[in-house]
Amino acid sequence: MSPIKPQRGLDNVAPYVPGKPIKEVERELGLTGVVKLASNENPLGPSPKAVEALREGIELVYFYPDGQSYDLRQALAKHLNVDPSWIIVGNGADGVILVTCMSYLDEKSEVVVSKHSFPMYDIFSSAMRAKMVKVPTKDYGLDLRGMFDAITSRTTLVFVCNPNNPTGTLVRSKEVEEFMERVPDSVLVVFDEAYFEFACSEDFPDTLKYLREGRENVLILRTFSKAYGLAGLRLGYGIGSQGIIETLNRVKEPFAVNILAQMAGIKALEDEEFVRLSVKIVNEGKDYLYGEFRRLGLSYVRSYTNFILLEAGKKAKEISDRLLHKGVIVRPCGGYDLPFHLRVTVGTMEQNERFIKVLEEILQEVR
Repeated sequence: MSPIKPQRGLDNVAPYVPGKPIKEVERELGLTGVVKLASNENPLGPSPKAVEALREGIELVYFYPDGQSYDLRQALAKHLNVDPSWIIVGNGADGVILVTCMSYLDEKSEVVVSKHSFPMYDIFSSAMRAKMVKVPTKDYGLDLRGMFDAITSRTTLVFVCNPNNPTGTLVRSKEVEEFMERVPDSVLVVFDEAYFEFACSEDFPDTLKYLREGRENVLILRTFSKAYGLAGLRLGYGIGSQGIIETLNRVKEPFAVNILAQMAGIKALEDEEFVRLSVKIVNEGKDYLYGEFRRLGLSYVRSYTNFILLEAGKKAKEISDRLLHKGVIVRPCGGYDLPFHLRVTVGTMEQNERFIKVLEEILQEVR
């Protein structure tokens, strides 16, 4: 009997490998007090207001959640000053990426992405049998001119990760304006702004203006996983024209976002002071790490996110493994086609200092 074969769109798809959980590392290696700097989580934890909402809502989990996330979409619409019909809420931003690919791609489609960017674009697009067109980066940043040149009559989606994961680089307003002036109306441009709150640049493009101007081919993705500290609840959202959102809702899971995530998200939006503190802690941590990397003679990419891409050379994987065995988890970037690099989440100052101490010890051993 021959085995059941997966659809051919999965032939070249490798599964996404997330950062190792702390408990798994402690269990496997017999360690305690492990520090995780691999998944760009908020070192301060969740918003206290969100925690309060979770406590209040725990007794409601026997109900199915509101499938349309009405209250959360109303809160987001007020927060963003847009119409609620422009918003879709998903099981993380990943969930919105998935329904976008399901809605618009088939075997005749092409998807333009940057060579070094979020792997879920590749996985979900390939699962829909679309052809991936990868454009080389320029100084670790997205090359929007190159991405425009890669557009053909078969191009359906373009993913613009800004700031980019895993490089942390920013595509600036002028570049985006030039790109949007030229991109065909038949191509849906997906701006993935998962790290929006950390961008901290006057030159960060105002992508919402394209929707307010009436553009029908723009979808913006954001998340509660990073600055709001709700990664474990899996809560993200998309902002697009009413027509785009109606299309995505056709294939969205009926209860994609659980009841606790919806309640926590509403309260997290109110906690602006927590977001400001999160950004402040990250910026202070980046400055410290930049200085230490320079002291250690290591190259890095200046970041507009809550992580830093560190060039570790041919022994990057070995350094990552050694860090792991000493209780510090970082992210090797081979899966991003950057085998000589590590991605390091900015932690608390105590965590950052521990990472540098252990890294310096390892560098003395491997050099």
